[in-house]
Amino acid sequence: MGGIILPARLTMSARMRAPDATPLHDRHCVACKPGSPHLSRAEIEPLLGQVQGWTVEEADGHLRLSKFFKFTGFMPAVELVNRIAPIAEAEKHHPDLFVSWGSVTVQLWTHAAGGVTANDFILAAKLDRL
Repeated sequence: MGGIILPARLTMSARMRAPDATPLHDRHCVACKPGSPHLSRAEIEPLLGQVQGWTVEEADGHLRLSKFFKFTGFMPAVELVNRIAPIAEAEKHHPDLFVSWGSVTVQLWTHAAGGVTANDFILAAKLDRL
């Protein structure tokens, strides 16, 4: 009948739901429980095209999203963190934030899943709109 066949990891699940035409920035994070599955590199690649300036890196045995913001001075970096915090809190998905003079590094990964999930891309897309 000409339907789309998805890999098993992309079928209806709490972390990804069905492929969704809703833009990532309009979606909301869903709670993950310990042991929830994380996305594979193959599942990450198409989502990377929907966020701006984020990279995937491997650290401490898991993948994470990372984005580096550069500023002139310390206070613009602090102001960015203060804009990120309420968005992260509203989504109940909290990034690792590293502030130094002239820069902020934002790292996203879902601790309960032990890697990157759709939640990380949803929050990244929301942060792209700042």
